[in-house]
Formats: sequence, structure tokens, C-alpha cells
Amino acid sequence: MRFDEKIVLVTGASSGIGKEIALLFAKEGARVVAVARRMNKLEALVDSSTGYKGFTIPFEGDVSKQEDIDKLVDYTVKNLGRIDILINNAGNLDNFTPAHDLSDELWENILNINLTAPMKLIRKVLPFMVESGKGNIINVASIGGLNGARGGAAYTASKFGLVGLTKNIGFIYANKGIRCNVICPGGVDTEITSNQKPNAFGVERIMSGTGNNIRSGSPEEIANIALFLASDESSLVNGATIVADAGWTAY
Repeated sequence: MRFDEKIVLVTGASSGIGKEIALLFAKEGARVVAVARRMNKLEALVDSSTGYKGFTIPFEGDVSKQEDIDKLVDYTVKNLGRIDILINNAGNLDNFTPAHDLSDELWENILNINLTAPMKLIRKVLPFMVESGKGNIINVASIGGLNGARGGAAYTASKFGLVGLTKNIGFIYANKGIRCNVICPGGVDTEITSNQKPNAFGVERIMSGTGNNIRSGSPEEIANIALFLASDESSLVNGATIVADAGWTAY
């Protein structure tokens, strides 16, 4: 197993991409701290990983809150000794809201979850990685962080910011043995859109460019990319943007 006894912290692990990442890493031998707000979903995740080489530990927390971030990282280091791999997966959509309808509340909520929370987790984890002389950070953004209309204004800004943060971290800490890469999926079959109330104007404009979308991806496909980026096989990959959209944005 490539990840025997590796300590992995995964946010947004209760469903979708985060869940599949947690399960795949546990299957490969990692000790996974799975973070989300829904403990019942996390407990189901633990049950699903029973019998794997590694294991998952559920941690109920809201990464938009500084106190939860502090508790999460401190808990992991205290109980497991270190953090080898941080995967910032938690995120949310913005109802495809265009700028003229964008409230301060929605802007701040989306930026907090999609960009500020990953920054704060990275900031909290980096001193431990620098001290150990190695570490791997993987952020999950979106093709919405590379293009102008795969989401609303706040979502687009947040994901562009996460791509930029990734590149900064990747270069600045490269000589400390730390890598940082970002995955930019296209459409993925998850529950992220289930609680959305799409803005009619925003959806109309965004959907006008979706005719060339080949297909949606699966959470398992994105998890496989995360596994590669976390492995020694990708040792030369740092500060990179990995697009996973079946070729949609290649057109």
C-alpha cells in the first residue's frame, strides 16, 4: 500500500468527492481524518471503510469557523502525530447568482467557505509540514476557477482565488519539501446542487455555453486524481492545475 500510515485530513468528507477521497485513501492504507458538519454521514463513511488497510476518523466541524479549524488540526496532530496530506475539498455553489443580484451575505459566505477556509487550514497546517520537511496539499477548485461562467460571480471569484493561492503555496514552499496542487473538475455527479435555488438570469447565461460538455464525471474519478497527486509518482508536479472535465474546456 502506497499510503501505509500516512495521515490525511479531508474536508467536506460526508458526501460526493470528499467521501470518495476519504474511502480511497483509507483503502490504500492511510489514516484519514474525515471532516464535515454532518456526523451521521461521517459515521456511515466509517462503516463503509471497515476492513480497509487504513481507517477513517470522523470529525464533526465547520471549516468556515476558525475555532473548528484550530480544533481539527490540533486534534489530528495530538492524536496522530502529524499531517502528511491536507485535502481542501469542502465548498459550495452560489445559486449561479450574477453580480447585479449578489448580496454581501452571499458573497461573504461563498468566499469564506471556498477560499478563506482553505487558506486558514493551509496556514494552520504549514508550520507542522515545514518542521517535518515534507507535506502535500491538494485543493479542489473547479473549471469555474479558470473560466468566467461556470458559476455565479462569487463562486467564480472564489475558485479563481483558490487556483492562485495554490500556485503561490506551491512555489513559496517548494524548497521546504511541500507540494501544493489544485484539481479543477467540470461537472461532477454529486449532491452539491441539491440545495440550490438557481438565479434565472444567471442560469440562462451559464447554460448557453454548456452544449460542448462531453459528460459529467464521477466522484471516484476525482478521488483517483487526488490519490495520484498525493503519491510519490507525482513528485515533479507542484503548483499545477489539473483539469478534469473530459475535454470540455479544451474546445
